[in-house]
Formats: sequence, C-alpha cells, structure tokens
Amino acid sequence: MDLGIRGKRALVCASSKGLGRGCAEALAEAGADLVMNARGAEALGAAAEKIRTAHGVDVTTVAADITSADGRERVLAACGKIDILVNNAGGPPPGMWHDWEREDFIAALDANMLAPIALIKALVPDMMERGWGRVVNITSQSVRAPIAVLGLSNAARTGLTGYVAGTSRQVAAAGVTINNLLPGIHATDRADSLDGGVAKAEGISLEEARARREATIPVRRYGTPQEFGAACAFLCSQHAGFIVGQNFLLDGGATNLTV
Repeated sequence: MDLGIRGKRALVCASSKGLGRGCAEALAEAGADLVMNARGAEALGAAAEKIRTAHGVDVTTVAADITSADGRERVLAACGKIDILVNNAGGPPPGMWHDWEREDFIAALDANMLAPIALIKALVPDMMERGWGRVVNITSQSVRAPIAVLGLSNAARTGLTGYVAGTSRQVAAAGVTINNLLPGIHATDRADSLDGGVAKAEGISLEEARARREATIPVRRYGTPQEFGAACAFLCSQHAGFIVGQNFLLDGGATNLTV
C-alpha cells in the first residue's frame, strides 16, 4: 500500500533504537525524510546511516535529550518544516508506591507528558496552517490497564492521554490528526531491563524471566519494532485522516478488555 507520505518530513524522537527506530525505518520505507533524535550520538549516527542507505531518504540527526528544554530547542532548530511528529521517550524506572517522592513524579511528567505536549504546541500550528499533519505519541498499555510497579509511567502517560483526547478534536478540522500507540512488551532494551529486574529479584535467569512473561501474552511472544513501526506509519499516512484521538493497543492481546 502506498501510504502517500513520500517527501513528507517526520521528526521521530528517541529513534536510535527500539520502538522509535522501528517507526523511523517504517516512515523512511514509505518515502518520508527524517529528523532523528536520541541522546547517544554514536548509536544515532549509525542508525541514521543505515536508514539513508536502505531507503534513500534525507536524514538529519540531533543528539539531544528531548525531555529537556535545551534538548527540545536544539531539535526544533534543526527541524524546518515538519509534517509528522512521533513523540517518544524512555519510561521511568519501576518501583513501589512508597518509593516515589514528588521529585520522581516531576521527572516522569517532564519526560512522558510535558515534553510531548511541548513538541505538539511547537509543531502543530504550522501543520494546521498547511492543512495537513500527523502526530503519534508512543505511550504504554498501562494507560488502559495500569501496571502497579510502573506507577510513575501510569500517571504521566495517562495525563498525556487526557491532553490528547481534548486537543486532537480541536485541531482535526485543520487536517491534523493526533493519536496514541500503546505498546505492550516488545523485544527492546526496555524489555531486557524489566526482565532483568525480575530475574534479579526472583533469582532466575533472564531467559526464564522472559519465558514467564511470554506465557502471559496470547500470541506467546514479544512484539517486534518492525511491527510497531508499521502501525505507526499507517497512522501517519494519508489513509488515516478519519482516525482522531484514538488509543491503539499493540500488546499481542495481553490486555484483557472488552472495549
């Protein structure tokens, strides 16, 4: 399927690896030029070069922390005209409810709620003026079904979801759509970190921790960044203009919900 976004320009945050990179690769395969961002310059440069070579698109890289005001300023300065925004940032660490102090919540809100809102505010007005734009926020399955040990993420990402629910309906008439992708467990460094924590706490191997988690997923495996990226690219396509303010679970059926 031709997604109709060849020649569009996309900013994909935290895209040197994992789900962000999956999104960047899928958008590049559809012909979109990229601004790729991540904190680590070496990994970012390597990912960008592979994408340029594979897909022949223009790729600009900005090594910066997108969750900081300075980092966002540097990224935005390099962007130029952006048609597609993919918001993404690493999640807060797991823990217990009694572990977290106010400062922990502020850090989570800055990274997973306020940073994407700042980028939406910075880039959506120009999209509206041109009459076309796409925003996809990578959040979490915990928005639909909270995960107790991820309370910081639950709180911050649910806050972003509420903001998007209202904002998406205010900008839709100008041809701009905003939607959220809610990943379950995918084969990324984040999954390795979470599984490693379980392995350490329970005195089991990483492989056993992963096998236990896979057994709780109806498809009996973790998702792939490529699958996730394909879903993101479709939401960014010309075919998704009637999809507004929605939350799409990509979790292999792990979240047991009726609606």
